[in-house]
Amino acid sequence: MKKNIKKVVNAWCMYDWANSAYSLTIAVAVFPVYYRSSTSHFFPTEMVPFFGIFINNTVLYSYSLSFSFFIITLLSPILSGISDSGNKRKFFLKSFALMGSGSCMMLYFFDGHNVEFGILFSSLACIGYAGSLVFYNSYLPEIVSADKIDATSARGYSLGYLGSTLLLLCNLVMILYSGLFGFSDSGMGSRVSFISVGIWWIGFSFIAFYFLPDNGVGNTRWSFSLLRSGYSEIKKVYLSLQKQAGIRYFLIAFFFYNAGAQTTMYLASLFGSKEMGLSSDKLILIIIIIQIVAIVGAYFFALVSKKRGARYSLMFLIVCWILCCCSAYFVQDFLQFFLLAIGVGWVMGGIQSQSRASYSQLIPVGSLNNTSYFSFYDVVDKSSTIAGTFLYGLIDHLTGSMRMSAVALCFLFIVSIFYMRRVKWGEGSI
Repeated sequence: MKKNIKKVVNAWCMYDWANSAYSLTIAVAVFPVYYRSSTSHFFPTEMVPFFGIFINNTVLYSYSLSFSFFIITLLSPILSGISDSGNKRKFFLKSFALMGSGSCMMLYFFDGHNVEFGILFSSLACIGYAGSLVFYNSYLPEIVSADKIDATSARGYSLGYLGSTLLLLCNLVMILYSGLFGFSDSGMGSRVSFISVGIWWIGFSFIAFYFLPDNGVGNTRWSFSLLRSGYSEIKKVYLSLQKQAGIRYFLIAFFFYNAGAQTTMYLASLFGSKEMGLSSDKLILIIIIIQIVAIVGAYFFALVSKKRGARYSLMFLIVCWILCCCSAYFVQDFLQFFLLAIGVGWVMGGIQSQSRASYSQLIPVGSLNNTSYFSFYDVVDKSSTIAGTFLYGLIDHLTGSMRMSAVALCFLFIVSIFYMRRVKWGEGSI
């Protein structure tokens, strides 16, 4: 496949622009706060019914994230193996994007009393988002040369931050000034914002769908042999990892630091709402600032990686994450939370971009099954998110304090440093 084709690279980056609307409005900014406020409105305490069982609303939300990522962890290896052997990468990218965007729009019908409905479709939206990334990420080493991976990865994330921030700003106006739009209250503005996310996501995705290439040759008919070949592809990558200590140690380190980073991203707004008592408008404004800072962070750490190497860049990021998590325990007012949010945004942009770029460069030169390699990356990504969100929810359940949960995340980052130091960056394509 010819690399560095401008229109293909631009189309690939545009999928970040499209799907990041979910990660910001649904996963981070609006839905978690709306979910907590709407359920608290219908139920006198923070305990909500879920299929006959009463559970704390924030704990339930944490567990639902864990469950969503558990499902996609089970599905993605076999799907990506089929994708590599069966010329269906773009098919799965489209399928998960459609499921995710449709589920976002269904959240319009969640008003707080139908807890099961809200958890179901927020989980399906999460599965659609996470599932599509398996196939989206696997395109990166195929469409650009090794010397452009860092910059292209950073550009994709930056476009994602920019696009999702623009949509969130529009949604913020709609929520704060709901009366001007004919809505009964800000809750209705939030519900309409969920529809806007679904339309934005699938609408801009068609740019990527049109320009991104298919796998090329391969079996295109569904059959048992195609399913079997999917397992075969996964097995090949698993065996190859046994001989590549660099990738193996990187994935272990990634598991621990990603557990902390992803959990922080998904549950930061709930922390601000529950522990700080911040209103939804203040939280959304802070998250918008985080997105802007994250753009700078993505490019800054891409430059650090280019000048000092991937190991230095990632180690520096991990240390910064430890400081952020420790600081979360002590924040007491809005200004302190605001400063902490700036720090989190800066390292969030760097850690996501650098992780994807570094792994792309560790994949062996000339590998024909990039999707299967990225499936392992995705399994580790989702497994770590399962572990992180479950740990966070469990400690919140046992102690009643999200501050203690934040401290627990520090230990995940500390463990990751040990394994990151063992990665040999000379293996693979760098």
